[in-house]
Amino acid sequence: MSAATSAPGGPRRIASRWVGLLLVAPFLLYVLTFLVLPLASVVVLSTHQVNDQYHLEPAWTLDNYQRVLDPENLPILLRSARYAGLTSFFCLLAGYPLAWFIARHGGRHKALLLLLVMLPFWTSYLVRIFSWMTLLQTEGLLNGALLGLGLIREPLSLLNTPFSVVLGLTYGFLPFATLPLYVALERLDGTLLEAAADLGARPATTFWKVVFPLSLPGVVAGGLLTFVPAMGDFVTPEILGGVDTLMIGNLIQQQFLASYDWPFGSALSLVLMGLMLVSILAFLKLVGSAESLA
Repeated sequence: MSAATSAPGGPRRIASRWVGLLLVAPFLLYVLTFLVLPLASVVVLSTHQVNDQYHLEPAWTLDNYQRVLDPENLPILLRSARYAGLTSFFCLLAGYPLAWFIARHGGRHKALLLLLVMLPFWTSYLVRIFSWMTLLQTEGLLNGALLGLGLIREPLSLLNTPFSVVLGLTYGFLPFATLPLYVALERLDGTLLEAAADLGARPATTFWKVVFPLSLPGVVAGGLLTFVPAMGDFVTPEILGGVDTLMIGNLIQQQFLASYDWPFGSALSLVLMGLMLVSILAFLKLVGSAESLA
């Protein structure tokens, strides 16, 4: 009797499993085609070598990874991490008050204000970085304005400096920090702020004890969304920077497009992915510890 009662359920369970597999199949196919296979090809390519005729030769060696740790490459890796960290910091520093204003004081204009935040993405990133080059150059608009106001006596050397690279990265990735912060702050219960004020808390105390801890998920998301792309960016340092401001993305680009050393470029790419993964995990652990203490 038990077999008879369970028999009808068996085909149904099998059919539901097939339906589930069919629904998941497009996603699995997408991940396999555009993530797993390309990543596997990069891993295999990183074990090859290039001969004198710039032809790939399977060598199955880890020499390319040893070259990544060469003393000539370590300053570039450290510089990339420093620029990416500064970019995340300045994006959060500028995006937090902007997101707070939109979330708490935007009113019925929130959609319009968010649209204005995203407006730069309607223009090519390359065009926007070139516009900063015209602004920061010696004969650019910024130096011209400062000279006209009498604030400086000679043009400032703003282009091809770490300042120009970090400025360009911050400008380019600022919306990536603002939007997650807005989502976190928009969900903030306003009665908590009123309760803190009724209990005599000053605005600064309310921010650090109530607002900031509750907005940490947005801070984490905004920091990661700016750090990861800034770490691998090569357009901004190529246009706004110089020889002393090149980042790891520029080094990878040179290996693929100039030196034709694809195995070394693949090894650099994988090491960069590993460093970003470690940085993300460390950052999440640090923020998790801060949330538990709060």
